[in-house]
Amino acid sequence: MRYLSALAIACFSIAASSAADNWPQFRGPTGDGVAAGAGYSAEWSESKNVLWKQPIHDKGWSSPVIWGEQIWLTTAKEDGTELFAVCLNRADGKVLRDIKLFTVKNPPDVRKYNSFATPTPVVEAGRVYLHFGTHGTACLDTKTAEVLWKREDLPCNHFRGAASSPVLFEKKLHLTFDGYDQQYVVALDAETGKTAWKKDRAIKFKSDNGDMKKAFATPSILEVDGKPQLVSPAAEATIAYNPTNGDELWRISHGGMNEACRPVLTNGLIILSSGHTSNLLAVKAGKKGELGKDAVAWEFAKQAPSKPSVLAVKDHLYFVNDSGVAFCLDAKTGAKVWQERLDGAFAASPTLADGLIYFPGENGTTSVVKADPKFELVKANKLADGCRATPAFADGRIYLRTYTHLYCIGAK
Repeated sequence: MRYLSALAIACFSIAASSAADNWPQFRGPTGDGVAAGAGYSAEWSESKNVLWKQPIHDKGWSSPVIWGEQIWLTTAKEDGTELFAVCLNRADGKVLRDIKLFTVKNPPDVRKYNSFATPTPVVEAGRVYLHFGTHGTACLDTKTAEVLWKREDLPCNHFRGAASSPVLFEKKLHLTFDGYDQQYVVALDAETGKTAWKKDRAIKFKSDNGDMKKAFATPSILEVDGKPQLVSPAAEATIAYNPTNGDELWRISHGGMNEACRPVLTNGLIILSSGHTSNLLAVKAGKKGELGKDAVAWEFAKQAPSKPSVLAVKDHLYFVNDSGVAFCLDAKTGAKVWQERLDGAFAASPTLADGLIYFPGENGTTSVVKADPKFELVKANKLADGCRATPAFADGRIYLRTYTHLYCIGAK
């Protein structure tokens, strides 16, 4: 195929370990919300198919990541003064490490909008990378928990808190800072933490209001014409970079701010969201430079998500918007196939596992729907607390983080 999503083998050197066994980053091994393997439970409750349940102290919306027998996630004091890394035993959920990484003086008050531990870590063999936006980034040895390096010198006024997760590719850790005051992308040498390259966004904003300049999206590594691109959404525009040196490959203006959806590539189209204006657009892959309207294959207006990312399954797209309306679109044309209301509001992204799509909701209900152009709700599963973290799926188990606990869900 001419257009391919970048493989987890290229991104994370998973050749030594099955992708079905690990979940190394936000939205899984390939970064697009597709889980490998089979045997995942479609039904659970507080008393059914919960293998273990572990409380996680304080507040965090980061997703769990998995490598080998370890699960890593972050959490923080609700006021943002202390930031932590937590490691759990995958088999029984017991806490193996609870490490205070950073102490923050005079953090902003983002409690109404966000947590101070929303970016999802990245883990690989021997190392885990934990990111808290401008408040700090650290690399730990996963065996000893030794801090290998730290950075606390990357400035940004996130205004509503940080949310963009780090992306590891070709031994570089790519970080996104789309703040009220400045907007840039930086790549750190994964071995040393030193800056490999840094690029200012240089976006022509329509307003001087910094609130209209912020975004929260995680970039995607997408392979187009045999070469990788770091496709990085921002307020007003999306920009693609060469992940090796930061050279700009293309950009497209689409308006909007508060963008949080991770791009996906399907059928030769890169699917983007415009954030708060709720537009979905399909950009033709392989273009270069400043792109115009002729580079857009189709648009789906006013009903797209600003937080949950889109899921591409063969010739269809599946997503739920922030208010809880789920859609299936024809991926090639953007035509609506079905539209259904799910239970509650949504911030976490959907995941495809063994032919089923899992939609975790803010009210504690995860709706399980068949990945099919004909809508079928398989089950609506209720837990005691809500969810804003996208779950991890590995080896037939679902690791779902609520506001208070991490659950391991599977058939006993």
